[in-house]
Amino acid sequence: MKRMPFDASSARVAPAPGSVPPNDPVEQLVHLLSRLPGLGRRSARRAVLKMLQDPQRLMIPLARSLEAAAEAVRPCRVCGNLDTRDPCSVCRDPRRERGLVCVVEGVSDLWALERAGAHRGLYHVLGGTLSALAGVGPEDLSIQPLVERVAGGEVEEVILALPATVEGATTGHYLVDRLRPLSVPVTRLAQGVPMGGALDVLDDGTLAAALRARRPA
Repeated sequence: MKRMPFDASSARVAPAPGSVPPNDPVEQLVHLLSRLPGLGRRSARRAVLKMLQDPQRLMIPLARSLEAAAEAVRPCRVCGNLDTRDPCSVCRDPRRERGLVCVVEGVSDLWALERAGAHRGLYHVLGGTLSALAGVGPEDLSIQPLVERVAGGEVEEVILALPATVEGATTGHYLVDRLRPLSVPVTRLAQGVPMGGALDVLDDGTLAAALRARRPA
């Protein structure tokens, strides 16, 4: 049997695993949503299906809101919060305690504290934590702006609200060393037994932190 010459222009290449067909808007949407925190492909596909079943009420308003937020929201030049105004609403609020600055890893932590209504001062978003393994050094975080902010003389106390991880502890120790020459009190969040928590279900680290953070009864 005579073999026909191979025509490369007509050859079809199988898509690579995990790739998205360029002309398939549904798969493109599923792919983009699945990249968001807490959403895998299965959850993203369910969300897309729900929106496609009622696009006028769900999909089109969402698209408009996403576009409006992308154009209007920007980082606050003072604290790093995300807001439609710069400085942000927190920094502009005259009822805030201007001398109290709470340092957090990311904007999500700032929003969590605001949701709880537990802090009435200002904030400073580092944008991450120090990590030798991940190659994150002091120059990669908003540490120098914090030092300059404290050196300005208006800050009376710095609260370190960093995650209870090795990276969070390392970052906290580094900040204490950087801020020590400025003679401003630096405090940390107490870590210990949560409300309603039984001692026999807590891990050893939490129990040890609870003992260290004890106070007069």
